[in-house]
Amino acid sequence: MLHYRTYEISPETPWVVFVHGAGGSSSIWFLQLKEFRKHFNVLMVDLRGHGKSKAPQLPKKRNYSFEDITRDIIEVLDHLGIRQAHFIGISLGTILIRHISELAPDRVSSMVMGGAIIRLNVRARVLVAIGNAFKRVVPYMWLYSFFAWIIMPRARHRKSRLLFVNEAKKVAQKEFMRWFKLTYELNPLLKYFEEKDTGIPTLYLMGEEDYMFLPAVEYIVGRHRNSFLQVVRNSGHVCNVDQPRDFNKKAISFMRGNSPCPVAFYPRPA
Repeated sequence: MLHYRTYEISPETPWVVFVHGAGGSSSIWFLQLKEFRKHFNVLMVDLRGHGKSKAPQLPKKRNYSFEDITRDIIEVLDHLGIRQAHFIGISLGTILIRHISELAPDRVSSMVMGGAIIRLNVRARVLVAIGNAFKRVVPYMWLYSFFAWIIMPRARHRKSRLLFVNEAKKVAQKEFMRWFKLTYELNPLLKYFEEKDTGIPTLYLMGEEDYMFLPAVEYIVGRHRNSFLQVVRNSGHVCNVDQPRDFNKKAISFMRGNSPCPVAFYPRPA
């Protein structure tokens, strides 16, 4: 089972589950924990092979799938007896949350998607192609550092870049290779998610400088009735680290309200 930490107010208090991205760990939420603990029971997990979670023992040629990793999270919910929760993710963690909404929609009260990956633009597809071409000949930390710089290039993104690069150093190269192979699943999975509206209240929190992924989210909120967008100013891809106060305020307000018709309160950008 995944390594996890819980912070519980009471059995009646709603739960929030935090899901980090590839190469990170639950420690990337340190700027959220204090505020969220005031309002929710909190569950933080380390994904397989990340943080304090061990990689599973699998046959040599067996690769990971998004369903495998998603079911890891559901297993923790079952173990703790959490029947339903709000979910909040960053980067690739948003794909896992979206997958949970497919496998177990009754477990999801709402979703907050930070730095959401909805579609791979041309630059993202080029990055994936470069990674697949060089992953066996270039040290994986070189690739990861390069990707982090491309996705988060500005000076004010430095804290986010360093946080993710330092966390990624704790991931074994063999584990990195297994996670990177998930890119083969990305395009068909994202296309399916784009076509289907879950009906679950979903807030996208995107940095205004998240040039690789923000345009796709702006498109998707125009198609899905239950999806809303708030842009976090002066922030890049990892907006929960770049602007934690704004991120926390928007996410907590959405989760506490969970209104079915919050258009006026969560306006889409002009």
